[in-house]
Amino acid sequence: MGFRFSKRSVDNMNGVHPDLIRVAYTALRHTKYDFGINESSVRTIEEQRDSVESGKSKTMNSRHVKGNNACGLSCAIDFNVYVNGKTTWDIKYFRKVMQAFVTAAIEEGVYIELGGLWENFIDGPHIELSRKVYA
Repeated sequence: MGFRFSKRSVDNMNGVHPDLIRVAYTALRHTKYDFGINESSVRTIEEQRDSVESGKSKTMNSRHVKGNNACGLSCAIDFNVYVNGKTTWDIKYFRKVMQAFVTAAIEEGVYIELGGLWENFIDGPHIELSRKVYA
């Protein structure tokens, strides 16, 4: 397919754990659908509080919050999917991109968790490093 991240997506990964960045780039090689990294990749405590208050997030213990882990980096990214050059929120496309992330994580030897598979709150565009491996 030959997809590439835009400058905006690359910039949005500043402050993200390098293992997750590596998985995102590898996922680009495995996906059938173009995707980008959203602007909410790294959040301050205040931004996370706003996300919780507005209903966009359910927890203050988000892996997006810089410093919410031992290494001081964000351990989560959100992605958006493009179909025919336009953003789509159709979960079937998110699932296809999630499959590319799983393949990439296995290839890279990185443990991830998918928000699209959570039971209590389905967060289709969310990918995070496993809390069991990345404290």
